Amino acid sequence: MEIRNLQAFVKVAELRSFSRAAEYLGYSQSAVTVQIRQLEEELGQPLLERIGKQVKVTEAGERFLPRAVDVLDALRAAEESIKAPEEILGRLCLGTAESLLISVLPPVMMEFCHRFPQVELGTRTALVEDLFQMLRQNELDLLYFLDRKTDFSEWIKAGEWREPVVFVTNADHPLAKERKIPLERLLQEPFLLTEKGVSYRYAMEQMLAARGLEIHPFLETGNTDIITQMLLKNRGISFLPQFVVEKWIEADQLAVLDVDCLEIEMWSQLVYHRNKWLTPQMERFIEMLTEMADRRHEEHRTEKR
Repeated sequence: MEIRNLQAFVKVAELRSFSRAAEYLGYSQSAVTVQIRQLEEELGQPLLERIGKQVKVTEAGERFLPRAVDVLDALRAAEESIKAPEEILGRLCLGTAESLLISVLPPVMMEFCHRFPQVELGTRTALVEDLFQMLRQNELDLLYFLDRKTDFSEWIKAGEWREPVVFVTNADHPLAKERKIPLERLLQEPFLLTEKGVSYRYAMEQMLAARGLEIHPFLETGNTDIITQMLLKNRGISFLPQFVVEKWIEADQLAVLDVDCLEIEMWSQLVYHRNKWLTPQMERFIEMLTEMADRRHEEHRTEKR
């Protein structure tokens, strides 16, 4: 079985295009077509279908694809094991939530750019469902998102970390000193919230709905920095991932409210598509993000003891 035929199949399946795969691999489109045909003849099964201008992976192709990716990854790992260290080149596109991009990712991204200056690092922010669609369309290499714990056969999960989401306000707010605040009392206060559809806001609204309650914020914005700045000026209450406001809580400028309700559990999760060819830059970013996330959570556990 020719390695170049496997490479052609994986890239066409990933990009859903013979012409784009040919351009990426440096072959002519006719050469890629021949390589796919040779592989299909060798396996005795059609792997790809062309319907008009669309390319679809057949059922046999879907079963074969993850095995082909495993073979190519194993081959690359074997080759790299005997090579001298070399500079990593290429592009890396990360999809994420704005709250993670602002609060968690800067040190990871700065360190990654310092270690691998020849990698072109880009980011895309959107709602979780939109980011997943980008991942399916190969517009993203990695997705780092915040949601309830999510597992799908379509994705490979490289890491997950529990993230508290809290009701928070200015440390001088009268409610900051109260205990077991009833939700009905809390909802009398002016609220600043992220946009509808954001995972943790949706979970909070579902929790309120189960109690027959609704929330009507006086401000909605996708920018958590704006919300934080208003909280620091003692303007209302919000519901945010703790990592967004951690440094102001530690500085006693903001306070987590003790609300009489069940804790809402969210997880930051790092995934990539199971059919994605894992590049060296993807591997290095996964390693760095995992290392820093593990360290951040271990520090928090130590502080609580």
